Amino acid sequence: MEFSVQTANPAKTETACLLVPVFKGSDLLPSVAKLDDASERLIGQLMERGDFDASLGSVLMIPFAPGLGAQRLLLVGLGEREKCQEAAYIKALDAAMAALVKLPIDEASVIFNDIPLTDRDAAWKARKVLEAAERAIYRFDQFKSTPAPAPSLTKLTLVISDASTQPIVQQGALVGNAIGQGINYTRTLGNLPANICTPSYLAEQAQQLGRESNSALDVEILDEEALEALGARSLLSVGRGSKEPTRLIVMKYTGAENAEDAPHVLVGKGITFDTGGISLKPGEGMDEMKFDMCGAASVFGTVKAVLAIKPKLNLVFIVAAAENMPDGHATKPGDIIKTMKGLTVEVLNTDAEGRLVLCDALTYAERFTPASVVDIATLTGAVIIGLGHHATGLLSNDDDLALDLLDAGEAAWDRAWHLPLWDEYQEQLDSNFADLANIGGRPAGTITAACFLSRFADHFPWAHLDIAGTAWHSGKQKGATGRPVGLLTQYLLDRETDTQVENSDA
Repeated sequence: MEFSVQTANPAKTETACLLVPVFKGSDLLPSVAKLDDASERLIGQLMERGDFDASLGSVLMIPFAPGLGAQRLLLVGLGEREKCQEAAYIKALDAAMAALVKLPIDEASVIFNDIPLTDRDAAWKARKVLEAAERAIYRFDQFKSTPAPAPSLTKLTLVISDASTQPIVQQGALVGNAIGQGINYTRTLGNLPANICTPSYLAEQAQQLGRESNSALDVEILDEEALEALGARSLLSVGRGSKEPTRLIVMKYTGAENAEDAPHVLVGKGITFDTGGISLKPGEGMDEMKFDMCGAASVFGTVKAVLAIKPKLNLVFIVAAAENMPDGHATKPGDIIKTMKGLTVEVLNTDAEGRLVLCDALTYAERFTPASVVDIATLTGAVIIGLGHHATGLLSNDDDLALDLLDAGEAAWDRAWHLPLWDEYQEQLDSNFADLANIGGRPAGTITAACFLSRFADHFPWAHLDIAGTAWHSGKQKGATGRPVGLLTQYLLDRETDTQVENSDA
């Protein structure tokens, strides 16, 4: 989405459509009051007559706006002023953009920046406008014989009244546009069918990102022979039953002034289809197991955002990609495998395969002497029972890292919830025959999955994000959500800010 920021009187703004936020009652925002005065109280009269009640997420198109520079007005309800905070703001934006992209126009203007939100500045509000616009124009219909017409909207102008805020609004919009595009890229990878989005396909996508990055991204693809030489037998064991070859994808971004600065590392689970292996899943809903690579997809989406924003950081992105299928070569329940770290694992359930690919990827990450490592995975159904589909599960061996991720989630409004990682849970992974088992039973399933991963993350600050409840929607709205690209990108941007503060103090 192309965007610009303009300091102007909204009543004189010439545009095909102006998005106008309205609270319930007669309490008009200053920018809206200017529109109302210039149009002979058009907005006020509509509300007084009950033609528009401004309930949250409601919209009303006014096709002709006398006295104004805008050809059309799109009124968007914010609900009650005292209840309008982040969730309401985003809901109103989503409703506005959904209506806007249906119009036969290629540009529009927005005056959402004077909506009062506690502890949210103009940059945050601008960021959310662009994220909402990117979400609204997203389409995934390349496999339909007659795709719906693509939205014609290609440009947004953010109209502000205070020229002093223009730099931060511009930066907020830039970040929001980058994150929105990263979210959509993640959604597309997640939505692709597993007969197309294979481990090799993900490897090709990484190589394409590298080519498009103007040498900012160095890409390395480790094939099965290279993984065998490294001793990554846990990762390889998951893909043994599939004809699709397993891959470990490594993308390195060097943006810090000192190329030797310790990188921050993101690790994504890339199970491009998960049948459960020999521990076969029920048939109902198994089609959604193409989404089992959404952790990897979110890493790719974050790479996309990073390449647009260009933070001054060193970063490493790792994707462990495999397909979990049953055949005569597949790992069986009761098999014992040796990990890259040297620990042996008794595989009690082949459907607990995500931790088996991630453990070798975490061991591989150790070679970079990372400042932090965050893995992202659709790991357990248990996290859905615990947190539903609103919050991502967060577990960590480092409280400061956990707090940084929680703060990033709040800032991005892509929130997580911190679960315990106490030593008492570790004993559930005890095995009579190996160093540990790959499952710990039904109690605390999300926690014991993270306990398993923690055994391979004991040499660096590490956190685990379980996105099984937040990575995709089921039912009529079936599709990948693009989460947690917002959280991850915000976390990395915060690390850039921390580095700048440390350098200035020095």
